[in-house]
Amino acid sequence: MSDKSFLDWPFFEDRHRDLAASLEEWAADQLATVDHSDTDAACRQLVTMLGEAGIARHSGAEDGKLDVRTLCLIRETLARHDGLADFAFAMQGLGTGAISLFGSPEQKADWLPLTRSGKAISAFALTEPGSGSDVAANTMSAERDGDHYVLTGQKTWISNGGIADVYTVFARTGEAPGAKGMSAFIVPADTVGLEITERLETIAPHPLATLTFNEARVPAAAMIGAPGQGFKIAMSVLDVFRSTVAAAALGFARRALDEALGRVTTRQIQGAPLFDLQMVQGHIADMALNVDAAALLVYRAAWTKDSGAPRVTREAAMAKLFATDQAQQVIDKAVQLHGGDGVKSNETVEKLYREIRALRIYEGASDVQRVVIARQALNAFQGK
Repeated sequence: MSDKSFLDWPFFEDRHRDLAASLEEWAADQLATVDHSDTDAACRQLVTMLGEAGIARHSGAEDGKLDVRTLCLIRETLARHDGLADFAFAMQGLGTGAISLFGSPEQKADWLPLTRSGKAISAFALTEPGSGSDVAANTMSAERDGDHYVLTGQKTWISNGGIADVYTVFARTGEAPGAKGMSAFIVPADTVGLEITERLETIAPHPLATLTFNEARVPAAAMIGAPGQGFKIAMSVLDVFRSTVAAAALGFARRALDEALGRVTTRQIQGAPLFDLQMVQGHIADMALNVDAAALLVYRAAWTKDSGAPRVTREAAMAKLFATDQAQQVIDKAVQLHGGDGVKSNETVEKLYREIRALRIYEGASDVQRVVIARQALNAFQGK
């Protein structure tokens, strides 16, 4: 059973502890019933389940105040039980994050009740074929035409692409070059001119797609915030949800540690449990250390944001970099300790091994986080 002592840390309030307990009970009881043979269907079912259980309501906030500790606790718990359940919850939050933080009252009223209840699936469309981490290099255009904007271009690696009901789309409106010339738009999936042109398969099955916008027209009222604020909006959303990616990695790592402990205490070698080998104890110690260190960084970042910090760029980058990289190592050790069973298809540690790899890439690859941290350190040194 996963260690819960971290819930006694001063980062949390009683409401967080109560949520963690009820969520754990729900996840243990419900998630094992989901059939994953059809990824799209499973994802739709999970969104519905999360909505009916009241869990998805935490993914959005009509007052613009997202509780990041709650988001992280939910993602950590769901990831420990079912990676696709974590994905389903995370995309509800990321997809409507711009609406929660910057949307008008009308935009919030139109979409948040639907996504928070699990009645609509959302997606965040930022990445393009020619620009991943370099968001300022995006080229998709949105040209004003009377009371509408006309969107032309492509987005790719879009989570929930092909099953989403609504997309938050970032396109260049041309107010200035680079990062200052982008805006954000709400684009319903049935918008004429929006096509799903490719479904993308990955080592851990998730709904992913390439979207093509062929002069797709949306009302001017679909713009989130002001013209030219798209980059700021995107970075603010990622600033919140980057910590939750780290929390998901932490959940994967905790599950891997549990599986490894179960293995080494029941597997016999030369008449004694595998755990009796000092080298195995060393592996377990490293895994436990990495899990706790990651948890400290994750919940420091979440607590800092919830305490009123306008940005947590440094804290979130550190949490994501460390938690995802160390989770990869923890899971790799778990696979090693399982021997041949560790690489058998559909074994828990094998699935974790496939799940964790993408987290070191999306929402800011590990090397990008190193650049962010270095720049933040230099700015602090120079008093900026």
